[in-house]
Amino acid sequence: MNIGVSSYSLLQTLRSNEIAVEGMFQWIQQIGGTHVEIVPHGFDVTLDTAPVIREQAIQEGLAISNYAIGANFAVDDEKQYKEEIERVKRQVDVAAALGVKHMRHDAATRPNGTITTFINELDQLASACKEITEYASSYGIVTSIENHGLYLQGSDRVIALLDRVDHPNFRFTLDVGNFVCADEDPAIAVEKCLPYASMVHIKDFYVREANELLQDSWIQTAGGKKIRGSVIGQGDLPIDRILHTILESSYDSWLSIEFEGIEHCLDGTAKGFQYVQNQVNKECATHA
Repeated sequence: MNIGVSSYSLLQTLRSNEIAVEGMFQWIQQIGGTHVEIVPHGFDVTLDTAPVIREQAIQEGLAISNYAIGANFAVDDEKQYKEEIERVKRQVDVAAALGVKHMRHDAATRPNGTITTFINELDQLASACKEITEYASSYGIVTSIENHGLYLQGSDRVIALLDRVDHPNFRFTLDVGNFVCADEDPAIAVEKCLPYASMVHIKDFYVREANELLQDSWIQTAGGKKIRGSVIGQGDLPIDRILHTILESSYDSWLSIEFEGIEHCLDGTAKGFQYVQNQVNKECATHA
């Protein structure tokens, strides 16, 4: 199982210039990572910079596993809809320049969106995703959506979109922690969604009942609970059970560590990486 790190985990140090992109690759390699997932926050990724970033990763012995960007096709203006599709296609060009074979784009954000609005615009979302994945397939790039952004976060909605697109090149970047944002049991959701996955994000959260005293760094879920990112293995999610489910399945692609806690990101990411590595080694030893 290839375990690596999402660059988003190190956003704090990238924004503060404590670490540069090349230094990030060196650090990931030093903690034992085999790949890096590129999320263009804290540094720019363009057609001009992508080949440089690709070479820097190669020099450190890291694969670039995935390129992850935002997108929103849940718009009411036809011109805006078509422009967003074309923008994401240009990002596919950037992914090709990075040399990746997997790319995640978001699909829908709609404040105050309901299940009714989602059903009504499902064909619109699917049409955009299908056009993009067909374009990406010419590069040999698999595209995916993530359970992300509340509106498209629950497993049933994600699977509904995947099934509506119904294209072998369109898959799922499965974030094991994000299900709790929609108040869904992550262990059950992961097992249900694994057959669709081309990429898996491992993260952990503290989960608390609704409490107005929990403000700074706490996020409110769809149902009113409060969650906050934690070091993997220190939060409230059943990480050991989730990892066991993944390793018992036929999934054989990337595991990407995502840290969103309040600790220093280098420390939090390294501890989470080590926890996952230890659990994977333990599981593998059990089956040896």
